[in-house]
This record gives sequence, structure tokens and C-alpha cells, in this order.
Amino acid sequence: MKKYFLKSAQIALVLVYLVIFAGAFVRLTGSGMGCPDWPKCFGYYIPPTEQSELLFASGKEYDKGQVIIKEESLLVAKTDFVSASNFDEANWEKYTKHDYAIFNPIHTWVEYINRLLGALAGIACVITFGLSFGYWKENKKIIMLTFLICALMGFQAWLGKTVVDSVLNPFKITTHMLAALLIVALQLIVIYGVKENKKTIVFNKKFNLILIASLLLTIVQIVLGTSVREHVDHISETGVPAIMWLQNPTLSFYIHRSFSIIVLLTNLYLLFLNNKLVLGFTKLNWVFYILLIEIASGISMYYFDFPFGTQTIHIVLATLLFGIQFYLILESKTKKVLS
Repeated sequence: MKKYFLKSAQIALVLVYLVIFAGAFVRLTGSGMGCPDWPKCFGYYIPPTEQSELLFASGKEYDKGQVIIKEESLLVAKTDFVSASNFDEANWEKYTKHDYAIFNPIHTWVEYINRLLGALAGIACVITFGLSFGYWKENKKIIMLTFLICALMGFQAWLGKTVVDSVLNPFKITTHMLAALLIVALQLIVIYGVKENKKTIVFNKKFNLILIASLLLTIVQIVLGTSVREHVDHISETGVPAIMWLQNPTLSFYIHRSFSIIVLLTNLYLLFLNNKLVLGFTKLNWVFYILLIEIASGISMYYFDFPFGTQTIHIVLATLLFGIQFYLILESKTKKVLS
């Protein structure tokens, strides 16, 4: 089992990042309510492609839990039955968790693919947990961590359900993002813990403290960015053009924008120290390049009215930045002391 464990853990990490990307694309396209129920989608395991499939039809077999749209409301079949020629209210009950009853095939399938990727990532995490028992004798911590990852993936699935039930509650969306970062962090700990031939770097206390501070700044930026995104989503839903989305920004926007300068300067200083002291943190170059693209995408959103895809790029790069910075901290534990 040990032979396949590392590869399985790496695949699980890639799939989690794909879920993060898909989630960002869901928000970009406004597809968060593409499937108004959970875990099914309009009561189907494979969602409909046309509005007509969600309208009442006579002589049709309906399964318990199947959903239709009638008079701008969602109705759920109480039992399995074959419909008569006329609509019978006794066979149906109103969906009570929310009153959102709009079908958009693109939104539905974007959200459905997001859920499929989430399921695949969950399966990969379970497989990794099973393979972790190969470390039973030498490192039981790996088993506990992979189990915790599986538990968190289950929590994420449940949280996704509550996000839909709450019609995209902002606080729950932020919690959803932070939970994803926690899963990434735990997966990196697992991967680094079993990796052989770890690179030895030079330890410097000052550098290490600033490295930790830079990670915390990134987390703050992600939370602030989520708040800004929620404001933009709310404004965009009113139908105003993109040029007006940040016409009256919230305080979190100004803090988020100012913090980006602090984050850049902090990581530039880390890059300077790394090169000056020859510490060996080569991945800091990745951090710098990602930050440049991240800032460029933020500038383009503000000054060029949110070009398509920039919001998704901005979110995904932020999570990649977090992952690399966290991995750098793990690398700092495999060290030789600077004399």
C-alpha cells in the first residue's frame, strides 16, 4: 500500500484544487443555485438539460423526491407515482428550504460538474486513507491526518448543502473557502511527511517568522477578497453594468487593495533574504510570479470592468499562493542551522 500512497495523496490534492477552480468558475458564471437541491439536482442524479423536463406532464413516471417547477415554485414528489391527465396536488409538496425556482441549463451543468469533481476528490481522499494503513507501524500520524481529511471533505459536502439551502449565504461561502484551505494544508503535511529525499535548506529564525507572517497575510487577503466578491456578486445581480460594480466599494475593498502592497513587499523581502543568505527556498520564485499575476488580475478587474475569467484566476491563484507558502513552511522544518 505504501508504494501507491504518495501518488494517491498527490492526485487527491490536484483534485481538491480542481474543485476550488470549479467553485470559482461557478461563482464567475453565477451558477451557485444551478442545482437548487442537494445532493441531487432538481431531484435527479443526472440533471435535466431542458426546461420541459421540469414541467408537469401527464402519464409520466415520477420518483419520490423528483422536482418540478410549477407557478415559479419548486414542488417535490411525495412518493413514486404515474401522473394522471390533470395535476393532483396530493402527490406533491412544496420545497421548503428556499423559494429559488429558476432553471438555467448552463448554470445547472456548471454546478453539477463542480459537484462531480467534489465527489471524485472525496473518493480520492478515501482511497488515500485506505492506503495510509501501510504506515501503521512506522507513522500512525499519517493515518490520523488522512482520516481527518476525509472527515473535512464530508464537512465540506455538508457545508455545500447548507450554502445552497441558504441561497448562497456570504458567511457560509467564506467558511467553505477556509475549510478548503485547511484541507489543502493537511494534504500538504501528509505529502511532505512521506516524501523521501527532502531538500535540506538553511534555517534562519528571522526569515522563518516573516514566512509565517506572509502566510497569515495571504489568509487575511483571501477572507477580505471573499468579502469584496460577495459585494460584487450582490451588485451584479441587480443588472447594473460591470463598470459600476465597484463604484461605491465597501471598506473591505480598500483594505484588500492596500494589503496587496503589504503582501508583495513582505514576499519581496523574503526573496531578498533568501538570496542574500543563500537559504535554498527556490519555491519563493513561484510565490513572486504568482503575486505579480494576482495583482495584475486585480488591477484588470478594477480598471477594465472585470474581463471574463479574471475573477476565477484571482481566486485560484490565491489558493495556489497559500499552498506554496504553506509548503515552504514545511520545508523550513527540514533544515540545517545557519551559523
